[in-house]
Amino acid sequence: MAVEQNSNDLIQVVTLLGAAVVAVPIFRKLGLGSVLGYLFAGLIIGPFGLGLFTDPNSILHIAELGVVMFLFVIGLEMRPSHLWDLRGQIFGLGSLQIAVCSVALTGIGIAVGYSPTISFISAAGFVLTSTAIVMQILGERGDIGLPQGQKTVSILLFEDLLIVPLLALVALLSPIGHSQGINWTTIAIALGSLIAVIAAGRWLLNPFFHILANARAREVLTAAALLVVLGTSLLMQLTGLSMALGAFLAGVLLAESTFRHQIEADIEPFRGILLGLFFIGVGMSLDLKLVLDNALFVITGVLVLMLGKGFCIYLVARFMGSTHPEALDRAAIMAQGGEFAVVLYAAATQARVISVEVNANMTAIVVLSMALTPLAVIIVKKILSTAKPSLEGVEEARDLSSCGLVIGFGRFGQVVSQLLLARDMDITIIDSNPERIRNAGNFGFKIYYGDGSRLDVLRASGAEKVCFIAVCIDNKKLANKVAELVRAEFPQAKVLVRAYDRVHARELVIAGVDYQIRETFESAIKFGQEALRSAEVPEDDIISITEDIRRRDAERFAIETDTNSSTTQSAKDLVHFNIPKPVPLVEPKRQTRILNAEGQNLSAD
Repeated sequence: MAVEQNSNDLIQVVTLLGAAVVAVPIFRKLGLGSVLGYLFAGLIIGPFGLGLFTDPNSILHIAELGVVMFLFVIGLEMRPSHLWDLRGQIFGLGSLQIAVCSVALTGIGIAVGYSPTISFISAAGFVLTSTAIVMQILGERGDIGLPQGQKTVSILLFEDLLIVPLLALVALLSPIGHSQGINWTTIAIALGSLIAVIAAGRWLLNPFFHILANARAREVLTAAALLVVLGTSLLMQLTGLSMALGAFLAGVLLAESTFRHQIEADIEPFRGILLGLFFIGVGMSLDLKLVLDNALFVITGVLVLMLGKGFCIYLVARFMGSTHPEALDRAAIMAQGGEFAVVLYAAATQARVISVEVNANMTAIVVLSMALTPLAVIIVKKILSTAKPSLEGVEEARDLSSCGLVIGFGRFGQVVSQLLLARDMDITIIDSNPERIRNAGNFGFKIYYGDGSRLDVLRASGAEKVCFIAVCIDNKKLANKVAELVRAEFPQAKVLVRAYDRVHARELVIAGVDYQIRETFESAIKFGQEALRSAEVPEDDIISITEDIRRRDAERFAIETDTNSSTTQSAKDLVHFNIPKPVPLVEPKRQTRILNAEGQNLSAD
């Protein structure tokens, strides 16, 4: 019997992994994201799909550790000083958003016909956003470290702190618990556990990991990292606090540890797998029968609550100074209910604050809202990409005059502009990305909004009077269009263009630009020189090798350009034109050498 049970357990593990391996790549390929893939996989194999699993809660209890570990990893990225800097966002922005959303959603519940108490508990649960889904989306987009991502993380932290007072409020509202009053002992134990965790992280964790590191056993360090995460989470749970909050706190306390990167690397594989299992468990728990039996109520509830919460989030974000795209994006990401809502509804049902029917309906609404969030994010992304960009706080290029014009303020354009500004040159910089312009303004750069491929914008930017026009955009086709337009309309200006690769460089030469350079060529040359120095190659040899590489590259470029164009520019001019620093011109006879694909000479000199 034991063998049979083990076999069944192994089948379930293989089924879970197989469902994730099949569904997630398909959904990512379709542009729907991994979260929706996990949710769909759980729905298919769960009790309301193929019925391969009958108890999704058993999966969720284990998979919640993925959320815990995710919060721990996020905590590792936030030093205590940085977290202190976010206190205004955590308690200011977080509390304002929670208050506005709670009032609005409670009003919706009362309008439907629920009592104020039931409406408030239902609203409070839905206001608690899904930390797992939001953090996964932010992580996939790489937004966690950006200012807008930090604001979202701050709000999520405040919501995690709210679960304790909300559970205490449920106890006070319970018709069977009035005589008990507030349990001050429980509150004291919770505060004591917080102090204990902070003290241990401050004085014990670093010495503890030093001792284990001296043992030189990699698996022991991994076990210790898991012990810290799970132990802290368990302590928080036993004292009535959030496991995720405990894990985040442990991560923050280890953020300045010398073992931070090692711990993060050890935790990462467990975090990813368990977080995926969590989403699969959420998909399994979606009761399709209940949704179908109460289809009108559940679907209407999902749409009304998500739209209501999203609208409130948008208003708060705009009130606190966020741009329209940023506010709309945050509203889409955070418009769903979360995993803590299920905990709150279960506690409220047990305390007889809400009925079993209300619990079932609200839980279905929350789970369905979590499943719809990735789709909402995709829709908003398409809306933002097709809508005209907001020019709030951005000045358009209009009747400007300077000695030079820089088109594009990306990574390449920023470095070019710094060189020019360091010489106190009067230059005009234009870019078509409003968000980039606003960010540049925070660092003292004056950038104007304008599409460099439009003749009227170029004239407004003073292109008729400048002595040079630097095209620093990273789109090859657009760069070619701008180069041809500038060459034809503003002959007085030297045209300098950033080239993407060798093929693009040839196209620019044929277009007649005055100067082009491949964006990675010079940095790669410098990088290779440092690699040779690291190998202790003599400096004279390094210079000789570099000059030879430059010469051979210039010869190949001249031959390829001469072969692929009808331009009358001589090969010598092309060689000299393409070299960023002065080098001897190539002898004519050496231009006719036969080169193989690697650039090696196959003919006699």
